[in-house]
Amino acid sequence: MPHFAPVRVRGGRYGLGRLVRHRRRALAAGLAVTAAALVAAGPGDAERVRGRPGDPAPPRAAAPAADRPVRTQRAAGLVTAPVRIADAATVRLLRPGDRVDVIAAGETATGGAARVVARGARVAKVPEALDDPAGSGALVVLSVPRSTAARLAGASATARLAVTLW
Repeated sequence: MPHFAPVRVRGGRYGLGRLVRHRRRALAAGLAVTAAALVAAGPGDAERVRGRPGDPAPPRAAAPAADRPVRTQRAAGLVTAPVRIADAATVRLLRPGDRVDVIAAGETATGGAARVVARGARVAKVPEALDDPAGSGALVVLSVPRSTAARLAGASATARLAVTLW
């Protein structure tokens, strides 16, 4: 068997001394390791780590009960609002995903002014129409911001609502 020179690892013996001499590199490496550990821990563990020594442990979240519905996360501030549109035939033209403007028209003898209550509302659902001989319109479910949902509820109590398709 041929003779090989010994394998030597550079700097193995003097690594600590070199780190002390190169403080900036050591600090940068320490910060990188700390950042990686915080990212790996995630936000749930960060809450526990923030407490001071001696503080009682934070209470654990209760497990969801079987009879309680689990909330799903929605887009920022959007709610679903059921709206009764005066013209049932118009509602039959709508499909989920359509964008509509909702217009409120006053029911005065002089023909009150119409105003736009919601712009660009997304149609979430169009329920099946029930046979209603009174002609009270048809229901449509819209996905709108909370403030717009409040305006829609107020307008539907005092005016007849109509939609325009985008």
